[in-house]
Amino acid sequence: MDDFSKQDIAELQKLVADKREALRVFRFGAEGSRSRNVREGRTLRKDIARLLTEVRKRSIAQ
Repeated sequence: MDDFSKQDIAELQKLVADKREALRVFRFGAEGSRSRNVREGRTLRKDIARLLTEVRKRSIAQ
């Protein structure tokens, strides 16, 4: 797991966008039965949630 607490909010938001794009590509790949690693989707969703939690925690602290 990455340590998100050392990155600033702009970097975190960029990571969220990148992970969401990766999840979108994963989902469309699953439609065509090209994806074999089902765990990847779950991992991407959890990473997105972790990133958004860190962004929210920082916005509340300000």
